[in-house]
Amino acid sequence: MDDPTPVSILILGDSGCGKSTFLSRLSLGQRRHQQGAGEEPLPILRDVDQPFIYDISLYRQPYRLEFYDVSYVHQHWTLLKPDVVVLAFDIASREGLGRLKQWRNDITRHFQRVSADGSSRGERIPVMMLGLKRDLRVEDEETIYPQEAYRIAQELRCDRYAECSAVTGELIPEVFEDIARIAAKTTTEAGGQSKGGCVIL
Repeated sequence: MDDPTPVSILILGDSGCGKSTFLSRLSLGQRRHQQGAGEEPLPILRDVDQPFIYDISLYRQPYRLEFYDVSYVHQHWTLLKPDVVVLAFDIASREGLGRLKQWRNDITRHFQRVSADGSSRGERIPVMMLGLKRDLRVEDEETIYPQEAYRIAQELRCDRYAECSAVTGELIPEVFEDIARIAAKTTTEAGGQSKGGCVIL
């Protein structure tokens, strides 16, 4: 079998928004992705162990997804050269959702080419917006519903919007598959960006 093609994935978002729990759930593999699968605690991931590696096979080709988890704007994440960026937020936190604009501006400034008139032509990195802690969604003024999050993803020029719950496993397989497909497409000549705007899962 061929050696896996490495793809670097940078996951950005506030501390406490659920990124580490999401990556811990992924580390259990497909046997544990399903909702309500057992009581085994999620593994603890340490920053010093980055990148977090997930080997997959897609389109009959092996890929090695290398995830980097960043919570602070001032960390040295700008030194990385990601192929895909995931903007993560807690769907029960409007404050966290509001900060995605700063993260998105930083992605553009450090990783993407923007034309002189400020348009998004020439961008080269696909960006996915990911709502975490879906299991905590309740009906109150703080909660962000999918329609609103999708609209904001469009405003931020993200290629995809998805949400899931790492605690219950809800939609974890679908989100992981979508990230994997974006990652695989970045290795092709066409690249991983969506054609014609944001896609909702």
